[in-house]
Amino acid sequence: MTVNLLDFDAEGLTAWFAQQGEKPFRARQVLRWMHHFGESDFNAMTDIAKSLREKLLATATVSPPPTISDKLSDDGTRKFLFDVGNRNAVETVFIPEDDRGTLCISSQAGCALECAFCSTGRQGFNRNLTTAEIIGQLWQANRALGRDPASGNCGERLISNVVLMGMGEPLANFDNLVPALRLMLDDNAYGLSRRRVTVSTSGIVPAMDRLAEACPVALAVSLHAPTDGLRDKLVPINRKYPLAELMAACQRYLLHAPRDFITFEYVMLDGVNDSDADARALLHLVRDVPCKFNLIPFNPFPASGFHRSPAERVRRFASILINGGIVTTTRKTRGDDIDAACGQLAGKVQDKSRRVLRAAASDTRTTAGVELHP
Repeated sequence: MTVNLLDFDAEGLTAWFAQQGEKPFRARQVLRWMHHFGESDFNAMTDIAKSLREKLLATATVSPPPTISDKLSDDGTRKFLFDVGNRNAVETVFIPEDDRGTLCISSQAGCALECAFCSTGRQGFNRNLTTAEIIGQLWQANRALGRDPASGNCGERLISNVVLMGMGEPLANFDNLVPALRLMLDDNAYGLSRRRVTVSTSGIVPAMDRLAEACPVALAVSLHAPTDGLRDKLVPINRKYPLAELMAACQRYLLHAPRDFITFEYVMLDGVNDSDADARALLHLVRDVPCKFNLIPFNPFPASGFHRSPAERVRRFASILINGGIVTTTRKTRGDDIDAACGQLAGKVQDKSRRVLRAAASDTRTTAGVELHP
């Protein structure tokens, strides 16, 4: 059985080469060919001895997840659908800006956290992605965006930032996530700055502490509510790690983080979490955590039960945070025409979590018109 070399970071690849009786510098050579140049053909790795190339052809492969589709939005956003086997697919989105190119990567096929407003959670959880499937999304996107050695085009890379904000909860796939992060940072691979790689989490506190020790990169926390009562409904993991524990974990993470602030993501839900009182409660909640807020317009999907906050409400909410001394931005909605915007990564999916059916059977109501408990 062949080994997929995309599953290894530098340390793992060096160990595997040692098992093959090869010296460490050979691992660095192959690592650079695979990731820096995006090469998958061992025969094209011309500065490697022919005997090693023949050995690699017999024992190893460079196999990213195959591309199922590649869609380009009117606004320049590009969405890739990758096949990860057993009828599972994950999506990766490239978002171009004037000063950066950001690739949003998935970490799981589906998601187990069942956040009430997220379409990805509706398909349930299928499995964790391997390291090869995580880093393979970056590998494939680099080629599609102009780093294709087969075409002789190895020009400037367009991807300057990577965010783990696609399908799944990255910190629930910790052991496969960290080698992928290390490859993103490795100068022989993608050479990205720690400040330009961001992991988003719904708040798995023990894994936040582990990440701070193992591979501290920029951190974004999906907050979405100012109180435990509301967050328990919107983000069920809060019942295990409530806000006081989450804020303490954010403070600990900052001791190791490459940036001196935490980014809090906050989806704006009309009549649910977008009042002036909610904004003031947020100011109180984060008073001891250096942070910035990214307000995210809700992207509707079938039977969600939620609505997007009006633009004026978002503006008023942001002004309260800004006047309270918090840097606050409102995310642009991108890629709506190809279902690539935040919260739409699962597209139209089967409701494996059966949340809609349970909600319809319940007499409990909220201001959004649906039962929020999963």
